[in-house]
Amino acid sequence: MSAPTVSTQNGDWAEVVDKLVAEKIASRIAAKDATIWGPEAESEASIRLGWVDLHDTSRPLLAEVEALLADLRSEGLDRIVLSGMGGSSLAPEVITRTAGVELVVLDSTDPSVVKRALDGDLSKTVIVVSSKSGGTVETDSHRRTFAKAFTDAGIDAASRIIVVTDPGSPFEKLSADEGYRKTFLADPNVGGRYSALTAFGLVPSGLAGADIAELLDQAAEAAPELQADSTDNPALWLGAVLAASAGRDKAIITADGSDIVGFPDWAEQLIAESTGKNGTGVLPVAVEVGAPELRSEAADLTNALLAEKATSGVPTALTSGSLGGQMLLWETATAVAGYLLGINPFDQPDVESAKKAARGLLDAQPKPEAAAFTEGAVEVRGSEGLLDGVDSLQGAVDALLGKLDAKGYVAVMAYLDSERDADLIAVRPALAGKTGRPVTFGWGPRFLHSTGQYHKGGHPEGVYLQITGAHPQDVEIPDRPFTFGTLISAQAAGDAGVLADRGRPVLRLHLTDVANGVQQLLSLFN
Repeated sequence: MSAPTVSTQNGDWAEVVDKLVAEKIASRIAAKDATIWGPEAESEASIRLGWVDLHDTSRPLLAEVEALLADLRSEGLDRIVLSGMGGSSLAPEVITRTAGVELVVLDSTDPSVVKRALDGDLSKTVIVVSSKSGGTVETDSHRRTFAKAFTDAGIDAASRIIVVTDPGSPFEKLSADEGYRKTFLADPNVGGRYSALTAFGLVPSGLAGADIAELLDQAAEAAPELQADSTDNPALWLGAVLAASAGRDKAIITADGSDIVGFPDWAEQLIAESTGKNGTGVLPVAVEVGAPELRSEAADLTNALLAEKATSGVPTALTSGSLGGQMLLWETATAVAGYLLGINPFDQPDVESAKKAARGLLDAQPKPEAAAFTEGAVEVRGSEGLLDGVDSLQGAVDALLGKLDAKGYVAVMAYLDSERDADLIAVRPALAGKTGRPVTFGWGPRFLHSTGQYHKGGHPEGVYLQITGAHPQDVEIPDRPFTFGTLISAQAAGDAGVLADRGRPVLRLHLTDVANGVQQLLSLFN
């Protein structure tokens, strides 16, 4: 094991850290002091600080997970599918990928993603459905669909469904009523994005074969240093770099040389949902090694890297250490950043807006808005006024990028299949190189639980490129009046509508033939 460390370059945060030490912020967080973030945040903070000692309180889960794992293996059940959104999927994804064990993460409503999960060997499959309430539309739809698939295959569905939820939730009751195989109850005083070391992170990871006891040991080793009112506390330095670098409100995050796999995506959700609100915040930009942003000297960027050295002259925090220690480090630093920004790091007031818009569209089932024009396999639509006088795909992209100001960013929001359409990720560095500005890339609807909060609640500086696709092979959702294709289309349209209503420029590109459309876009951007 190795405790987390943070070193800083190209900036001076000593005065800020001294202030944090004098105000005992670290020890007060450890003591679950809900008053740190101000009176308006106190009620929420009072029920959201359970994460600070999960390395102790989650220990009883270990025996439960180990016993269930042994039972499953004895029955030949070794294919674990996880249905979860946001923190319920991102943490287990990082944990299992880092451990080198297989977990099928289902955090999409794209029909081809759902179909691929269903097409696996059901005779060896169990599904872990993770939801604090059970009412999340994505996970409820996955649960219904897998239950029917098991039944149709002659398998007792209840014996293959494992639930992770909060105590007293409607999902706990449903699980009992349906006789599902096992219900794990998570700490209700932990929000989703801080839940890596609760049942939400540990159960699916442990059932997939990751060493979750070691993960808790790593966090336990890190805790004393992260909870100390000391100028040697790495969480205070990381929080200061993220939130107290004057005028620098975009943090470029990458893992260069680290053996932790996929960590930037987990950190992106943690930071975006925690800080992107009230017209302020830190925009996390998860990038690949060697990304254009890492060479930028832009005045509004910082770097927060899992690396040994900085790659540009902007203010930088370099972090290292074990996965469990890093998770507790970044959670603590994000809470510190919320204090420095004067916001509540535990709510997500704008996440619900896109959900409500999607539900309204599902209920109304309106006809799709007519395209402004079509070029090849791409139908083009835009927010009000964006496409005035535009009649080409290149012109539409140029019109969107023309709205980008000196401190702006580009958000690429791809409501597609992250495996099938993985080539599309190349659009991200291409746009960053073309514009000289940071570019986020999110797969929908997954990103709605991360940068989606910042898009609506953070600094209003973004321009938004939404990419959707046709669904020639749709998947039905049992006992629901809509399909997965209808659902993801409503989620995309709802998100675009909320952004447009808030005055954000949105370019919507719909691929009528996804394979050809992706190649068309790649040739356009490259």
